[in-house]
Amino acid sequence: MRIDDLRLRPGESEDKLIRLAAKKLRGCSYIRILKKSLDARDKSDIHWVYSVEADRKPIEPPARTYSAVSRRPARVIVAGSGPAGLFCAVRLIRSGICPLIVERGGTVEERAAQNERFFREHILDENCNVQFGEGGAGTFSDGKLNTQTRDARNREVLETFVEFGAPPEVAYLNKPHVGSDRLREVVRNMRRFILERGGEIRFHCRLEDVLLRGGALQGVLLRDVRTGREERVDACELVLAVGHSARDTFRMLHGRGFAMQAREFAVGVRIEHLQEKIDIAQYGRKRGALPVADYKLVSHAGERTAFTFCMCPGGYVMPAASEAGGVVTNGMSDYARDAVNANSALLAQVRLSDFDRGGVLDGVEFQRALERAAFRAGGGGYAAPVQRAEDFLLGRRTSAFGEVLPSYAAGTAMGELNEILPPPIASSLKAALADMDRRLHGFAHPDALLTGVETRFSSPVRILRGQTLESVSAAGVYPCGEGCGYSGGITSSAADGIRVAEAICAKYS
Repeated sequence: MRIDDLRLRPGESEDKLIRLAAKKLRGCSYIRILKKSLDARDKSDIHWVYSVEADRKPIEPPARTYSAVSRRPARVIVAGSGPAGLFCAVRLIRSGICPLIVERGGTVEERAAQNERFFREHILDENCNVQFGEGGAGTFSDGKLNTQTRDARNREVLETFVEFGAPPEVAYLNKPHVGSDRLREVVRNMRRFILERGGEIRFHCRLEDVLLRGGALQGVLLRDVRTGREERVDACELVLAVGHSARDTFRMLHGRGFAMQAREFAVGVRIEHLQEKIDIAQYGRKRGALPVADYKLVSHAGERTAFTFCMCPGGYVMPAASEAGGVVTNGMSDYARDAVNANSALLAQVRLSDFDRGGVLDGVEFQRALERAAFRAGGGGYAAPVQRAEDFLLGRRTSAFGEVLPSYAAGTAMGELNEILPPPIASSLKAALADMDRRLHGFAHPDALLTGVETRFSSPVRILRGQTLESVSAAGVYPCGEGCGYSGGITSSAADGIRVAEAICAKYS
């Protein structure tokens, strides 16, 4: 029996849910939580709302089954081990296909060590960093798994995360998150699963070229990024799960004649506040037993639509460069979300007319120009330019921090973001600050801190695919995930990886 609208006060034990359910189902002794969300609309009556499955006997979650292929392809290659690539590989293995995963970066352990070195010594590895490596860019984020898509595969994504070590509440929490610290263990467990069941993973191995004949895939050229050694590998299926920052791969595919189109995207900054102030603005009081507060805001007050994205409660602004001479920011928080600051991307829309000069990759150059401008403004060495919100609004350089101190780990420099951002973007962000402050008091606090620049919101290109999910230019090649323009965020990318795996399995069933 499903029972909805069971309520608990913040801090109350979930053991009480059985007693609440028993009032509606006499003799109920067991429950399984189906959904949990926080209702904070009335600040005087904030409570958790649950939907549960109740019974008189223990409840086992329904088992998921996977149909096996009737014949196995000679070689399936998955390029990239972010959410799209990993979930595609796991789904293939469950149906009897053992893929080869090629990943230009290192293992999640190597990435963590390399990132710490980059933050400390400002030595960037262009193949192993916050963007590239096992787990993809999402590994060094908040691990947020909420999505606006309605794909039925999203349920499988959440269940798979829990299976590989994510907290159990990920399966039912309204705004699930894993946390960057626990996400690394999930990625390691997925790696073990793939290897133990016959899959192969080659780290520090970049997809250098796609070999075609008569409009169909013949194989790939792989390059060891440490030794420079190249190897041809024959393949009948290739999944392109390369991520939104694989600019050299985009250029290679464009040179090979793959049908691609430029996409609109968004750019801006990271904005930081004291987490305690966000809690008070959202709850009307200090948090206490409540979870750290988050927000999601959209503004149409300026010339361009502006919005917040990837909000990280109790987190850090991450140095996320993947190219020499560029500064890129992202957000991260651990499972506990216990850092002093809250941060979020504050972005404004970039239109095709802003960058399109007739080239499919013009959006890449638009992003790159902003990243290099931020690098110069930070004084080189990957320090990021920062500015108080009040100074940004007044167009003056910041001379001293206020109550919010920067969390960006690679160093900061007082900068003038109005000189970096294109005028339509800067003016739209200014209008949005005041507009958003009306809905979230304190959002435009004078001491709120802006760190530039955030440019990797989404891929600036889409690699076109048809009804079979294969590239319209090459049979056997499957553009997949965020980098190829078919998802946005961890959950939707993982779901697209599953979708592509299903398409490959259907071919061999």
